[in-house]
Amino acid sequence: MTVRARFAPSPTGLLHIGSARTALFNYLFARHHGGEFLLRIEDTDRERSTEAATQVIIEGLAWLGVTPDQPPVFQSTRLARHAEVARQMLASGHAYNCYCTAEELRQMREQAIAEGRSPRYDGRWRDRNPADAPAGVAPSIRLKAPRDGDTVVEDLVQGTVRVGNAELDDMIILRSDGTPTYNHSVVVDDHDMAITHVIRGDDHLTNTFRQVQIYQAMGWDLPRFAHIPLIHGADGAKLSKRHGAVSVLEFREQGYLPEALCNYLLRLGWGHGDVEVLDRDEAIRLFDLDGVGRAPSRMDYAKLGHLNGIYIRQADDERLATEVLERLAHRTDLALGTKAAERVRALVPALKQRARTLVELADSAAFLARPLPLPMEPKAAALLTPEARLMLRGLAGALAATDFTPPAIDTALRAFADAGGRKLGEVAQPLRAALTGSTASPGIDLTLAALGREEALSRLAAVT
Repeated sequence: MTVRARFAPSPTGLLHIGSARTALFNYLFARHHGGEFLLRIEDTDRERSTEAATQVIIEGLAWLGVTPDQPPVFQSTRLARHAEVARQMLASGHAYNCYCTAEELRQMREQAIAEGRSPRYDGRWRDRNPADAPAGVAPSIRLKAPRDGDTVVEDLVQGTVRVGNAELDDMIILRSDGTPTYNHSVVVDDHDMAITHVIRGDDHLTNTFRQVQIYQAMGWDLPRFAHIPLIHGADGAKLSKRHGAVSVLEFREQGYLPEALCNYLLRLGWGHGDVEVLDRDEAIRLFDLDGVGRAPSRMDYAKLGHLNGIYIRQADDERLATEVLERLAHRTDLALGTKAAERVRALVPALKQRARTLVELADSAAFLARPLPLPMEPKAAALLTPEARLMLRGLAGALAATDFTPPAIDTALRAFADAGGRKLGEVAQPLRAALTGSTASPGIDLTLAALGREEALSRLAAVT
């Protein structure tokens, strides 16, 4: 058997981080078992589904590197097939026409609620003669669900779960206007796509019981089901924007690397010993559903930031420089020309050591592209006393005489400090303020070398 897993989002909004984790788990499971990962866009809700949301899903998955093995299937192109199966069930006696009007259904629901019962369809057309059908009422098609016993799911994460069939009513599979319902469409599509494993959030578990009954009515083999717990905020509530970023592209904009986000999502609800940092190949080798827990996971943005910092330090310098330059290019307070870009590339290896996000990395690099005069942070301005400015004037001459490589700069700085009876920090801190407008930067020798002789001396001249 070839394992075939799928991710089946509805294009009605942003790609939520919980949905992205579901896609990742399906992808890793399929890859681990040498199978296929498929994408199905469930766009049958024509009022809420949008092309823009579809593109967000595809773009988000591509950014994460969670790429399907085939072009996406669009559920809206399969409506005729869904209707065909519903009519097959009608012909075989596993479904029936229901002629209830909207008013009858409303009254049925209100009566059930008034009597303290769940508002389920009462089956009034289940065994009724179609000859009794009222004139001018187009019927819906309802599943003739079993009324006795239980519907049981052997879930690969939740274990054995069951519901009494008396708790499930005869659901509509084809509406009176000829459009299929969600649970029916999902089953037909999963069957026709030969899906062997349905891995999704545990909020779908109630749907699964109903979907199993459709499989059984059609005599189709069941896929294996795995319902993974949802992601909550740190407070245990459903994850929402008040907790922080919740959509995949928000995390991208906030400067997270896709491989770091995938690593974090993998460990959010799945475990393998104490290993925290797992690249894609290792994740594929290790991932299986027996490592997925049953309890909801809690989003920890601080932990994600820490992990992202690890990946930034490991990332290719040219890739990071490109990311930083793209972010800086949108800023109107910078002069990002060719020379400034060269400075960024030169200093990224040092800057990345302390950055947790690409946003932080870009912010720390921004001084390299600032025009004169530099804006000064208050603490930096306080360092530039009249005495410090006079010292920097002398230091500029000493630096100008070097070849402006980090070793030569370091030697010149130490010699200048010793000659003046100063500690190195007493020289380096005002120098850093003059060069960057702040009190923090990589090593002052690396910072000077990245700025280059001409720019560095110009910045010193501007404050002396």
